[in-house]
Amino acid sequence: MEEVIKEFYTAFQQKDVEKMVACYHDEVVFEDPAFGKLTGDHAKNMWRMLLSNNTNLKVEFSIPDLEPKNEANWEAFYVFSKTNRPVHNKIHAKFEFLEGKISKHTDHFNLKVWAKQALGFKGGLIGGTNFFKRKLNQQTNQLLTRFEKKLNE
Repeated sequence: MEEVIKEFYTAFQQKDVEKMVACYHDEVVFEDPAFGKLTGDHAKNMWRMLLSNNTNLKVEFSIPDLEPKNEANWEAFYVFSKTNRPVHNKIHAKFEFLEGKISKHTDHFNLKVWAKQALGFKGGLIGGTNFFKRKLNQQTNQLLTRFEKKLNE
């Protein structure tokens, strides 16, 4: 399974979104603080959306020396488009597999730290609250819905 994780993140580094989503099982469940829980094509389309909008993205990853090999640490470096602020997000990912593909992908990161980088002082104040997380999930999912509508046109 380590090979699938390496393939996923190498494709991510190369911005090869179709190779990334090919690592996902059709019934994949993805979850992170920004989007909440996404399943199947919604999870795949989230990556398509993120990579279509983020030309300045740089990704680094490592796989911890643990058994089983179902975790990764990755870092994203980019400029948050709404504020033009630089972001360096440190993420810990956990994976489950089915039929040789990723069936569950959970990313953990400090939302308050991300919000302070992306949004500035106000983000640092409210970034750790449930209110902020709910609003962020709502906004990111609205963006994803609009992106998916364009894909289907």
